[in-house]
Amino acid sequence: MLSYYLRLSLKSFRRNPGLTALMVVAIGIGIAICVMSLTVHQAMSGNPIFWKNDRLYSVTIDSWDPNLPFSDRAPQLPPPQLSYKDAMALYRSDIPERKVVMNKGLGAFLGGSHNAEPTRTVARLTTADFFPMFDVPFEYGGGWNAKADFSPEPVVVLSHDFNQKVFGGANSVGRTVRWSDREFRIIGVLAAWTPLPKYYDLNNSAFAKTEDLFLPFGWNMALEVPFGGNVSGWIPDQKVDDYKDVLGSDLLWLQMWVELPTADQRRRMETFVDAYWAEQRKGGRFPRAKNNRITNVGDWLRDNRVVKDDNRVLVVLSFAFLAVCLINTVGLLLAKFLNGAPISGVRRALGASRRQIFLQHLVEVSLLAAAGAVLGLTFGALGLWGVRALYTNVYLTRDGFAALAQFDLASVSWAMVLAVVSALAAGLYPAWRVGRLPPAAYLKSQ
Repeated sequence: MLSYYLRLSLKSFRRNPGLTALMVVAIGIGIAICVMSLTVHQAMSGNPIFWKNDRLYSVTIDSWDPNLPFSDRAPQLPPPQLSYKDAMALYRSDIPERKVVMNKGLGAFLGGSHNAEPTRTVARLTTADFFPMFDVPFEYGGGWNAKADFSPEPVVVLSHDFNQKVFGGANSVGRTVRWSDREFRIIGVLAAWTPLPKYYDLNNSAFAKTEDLFLPFGWNMALEVPFGGNVSGWIPDQKVDDYKDVLGSDLLWLQMWVELPTADQRRRMETFVDAYWAEQRKGGRFPRAKNNRITNVGDWLRDNRVVKDDNRVLVVLSFAFLAVCLINTVGLLLAKFLNGAPISGVRRALGASRRQIFLQHLVEVSLLAAAGAVLGLTFGALGLWGVRALYTNVYLTRDGFAALAQFDLASVSWAMVLAVVSALAAGLYPAWRVGRLPPAAYLKSQ
């Protein structure tokens, strides 16, 4: 019977090719817009290290202005970064299994096979636990050990893309390069690694590309590295004439993460942070009420509103647009089926049941939805390609926001699900309606 219904459907399409094309395009455009918005939203709202969500925690202290919250959008939250003196005090704790203090810095890079002039680069200056804590994969070599952190050794790790750029992707371990007018030996090259959102540092953009270089944290002080991320402060008469002043100030510019595998370690770390806060408060610092936080990755992304409200609104609007397309398709299908009701009347007179008439028309709708899904996949792929092209620039390369707009298995899955929903939503009522029509009226008129 299915092959018979398919033949009837194809004959029906040939009788009204213009109307058929209009319905397919309507369904396809609606599916394409939904696929685009859902693909981007899903990528933005994902947890890129979900398997360690209950082990990795950001450490924050509310050291801000007593009269104003750090952020009007989320006044209940403390600042997302720490001052140097607070970060170093908390870093001394031996409670975490691993701990990281880090920041983003800027410098000029010179070296490589095709790099004759200094190139402006973004570096992450971090402690050694960064690589094992965040499960960072290596293509060549590896990271440094903790001894290299604060009496910094002249070693550097390159990102995958930066190594592709300056060494053509070759194994560059052991090569010597210059950064900020200082020689460094390459000890590792990352494999392709682009956690999006970039949960470990939401500075500037949650979807900024991975840094070009990774250096031991102590080079901040040794080279007085210019900051590449946000620096915040609220004390107006704070002396910050030089780098030493910055280190002793309350300026916030460092991120701190800890790995706490057990609930007991988390409780002990919270107690340690609270005790440090209380000690500093007695000394005249931290005028706001206690608001220290140990926040896992999922809550960190939610608290910092990585997925903006307008992204959610866009998803809602895309489904509203699909609903409009389906409503129009329902009207067109109903008109088309009613126009072909005499043929259905003849089939009823020859013994076809209402159920068979219903299934025949439902098969026709399913073919329309399948064609709409194929068209929607095509439009969706082109649309996501356009988004990538639109957002690709010097800061957001294919590793940045544009990388979220990838046409992948998830996109295909969304299209298939939407096609099934579209077939049911658009076809059930028209198919049911034509199956309920009395055939006698149409037979008398023929």
